Amino acid sequence: MSKIIIVGGVAGGATAAARLRRLDEHAEIIMFERGEHVSFANCGLPYHIGGAVAGRGDLLLQTPESFRRRFRVDVRPRSEVLSIDRAARTVTVKDRQTGETYCEAYDKLLLSPGGAPIRPPMEGIDSRRVFTLRNVADMDRVKAFITETRPRGAAVAGGGYIGIEMAENLKLAGLDVSIIEMSDQVLAPLDFDMACDVHRHLWRKGIALYLNNGLRKITEHSGGLSLELQNGALEADMLILAVGVRPESRLAKEAGLELNRLGGIVVDKHMRSSDPDIYAVGDAVEITDPVTGQAAMVPLAGPANKQARVAADNIRGIASEYAGTQGSAVVKVFDMTAASTGINEKNARRLGLEYDKVFLWLPGHAGYYPGAKSMSMKVIFERGSGRILGAQIVGFDGVDKRCDLLAVAVRAGMTAHDLTQWELCYAPPYSSAKDPVNMAGYAIENVLTGKVKNFHWHEADALPRDGGVTLLDVREPYEFAQGSMEGFVNVPLDSLRERMGELDKSRPVYLHCHSGMRSYIAARILTQHGFDAYNLSGGYRLYSAVRGGVGVKQLKTAPPGKSGGTAAAAAGKPSGAIKNKNI
Repeated sequence: MSKIIIVGGVAGGATAAARLRRLDEHAEIIMFERGEHVSFANCGLPYHIGGAVAGRGDLLLQTPESFRRRFRVDVRPRSEVLSIDRAARTVTVKDRQTGETYCEAYDKLLLSPGGAPIRPPMEGIDSRRVFTLRNVADMDRVKAFITETRPRGAAVAGGGYIGIEMAENLKLAGLDVSIIEMSDQVLAPLDFDMACDVHRHLWRKGIALYLNNGLRKITEHSGGLSLELQNGALEADMLILAVGVRPESRLAKEAGLELNRLGGIVVDKHMRSSDPDIYAVGDAVEITDPVTGQAAMVPLAGPANKQARVAADNIRGIASEYAGTQGSAVVKVFDMTAASTGINEKNARRLGLEYDKVFLWLPGHAGYYPGAKSMSMKVIFERGSGRILGAQIVGFDGVDKRCDLLAVAVRAGMTAHDLTQWELCYAPPYSSAKDPVNMAGYAIENVLTGKVKNFHWHEADALPRDGGVTLLDVREPYEFAQGSMEGFVNVPLDSLRERMGELDKSRPVYLHCHSGMRSYIAARILTQHGFDAYNLSGGYRLYSAVRGGVGVKQLKTAPPGKSGGTAAAAAGKPSGAIKNKNI
């Protein structure tokens, strides 16, 4: 009978333990968990704080007792593994209740230590008003503080997934909330142009944004916290630290296992570490990005579960391989949804890939059916082949299912042509006869086959305004009156053919409309009449979302010109030239 020790529960460890028991009824399985809870929904913690998940017990998936009854796993909570002796194949364990220290032997060892919230070495970081959110105990502390002290304002340091979720749920709990983010945007997996819609939505929901503005110092006083930023300061009653996670790889390091430069445990495709008897899964392991073939660290619950299954299979002698993590993720931002998969443009550019991109603005279901709202899509593809490399979508209904479809396309190495051929479910309440994913395929095909030449929002301001090119806005006059780009002349699409004689064929023509659809039609008309026409992908809507910016609430303690103004300015982005903007 083999003996398997698992260090850490939750997504990785608990999943591996259950899989191992299903594969081997006779193995001795011991699971050590430093905390009190061995299997809980850590992704649901913010939603209990905000009240969406009313019952605390709803987050507890398995207790030590229920796990023992169902899986016959020896679950030992409040037990911390202090060290690994690889030569003797033993671990040293401390019982955190009794203080007793003892050794336990293993045949195979699986590490699932997870990732710990980063706590920067900063003055005031240990204040009782400063919180992180990793486990149920952390959630309970936040919940108790809100209940007992009734704070009015909270700051969240970090605009990643946890930071956004905590900002939303603290707001729903009745607090005034600010997000402090060192970068020029929230949600790093998105590109800046896609994050701008999220910035605007957060602002509309009453969240103050401090972008390009890191936290430097925390001072606790009788009334709360004074937070010194790189630019300015603000007051808050409590602070949530959500600036990222680091792999909990101390055990692996001290045992001499191979780590990467970030401290991630290096494993092979079988989830086996540099020691053939030790496996590792979850947030602490290095993975391979299947799109680029590059090593990466991606702390997500879905991959952790899959890795745990692969590790359990291989421990029991079943050949199983982990195919890598492409980083598919989705986040709720009040009633908005933001999702991404594969690589973004930042990484494509950094890696020197031959890529291109298209932007689309399409409704989640048939526009005539009540409740239709449009989503902003950005799809990254490989030049030449049209292979889908990544996608980002921000919007409302249907965002998650479209990003899931594109995630499959990325994983399967599919091309834009494949997207055009997909037969997807259609009824007016759910989609359009040409689904947004089909439309993305059509848009990319048009680029690849030369039917359209695109230009992008970040190129628009650099276009010459000296008459060397023709700049046309093909929207309706009422749209043009609400806001326009400098130098663009309004010629509505439906009058373009009649006014074509006014245009100089020797000059390139740059066109835009609201979303890029009407200007695409205009570009096709002009191209077939001998013009060199270019279409603004994503249209004026995208340009104005990025260049026009969005107000950032200015707190009383913020010095003038530092934290106020627009999100674009705070992010170090030029505001562009938009006349009479009404966005």
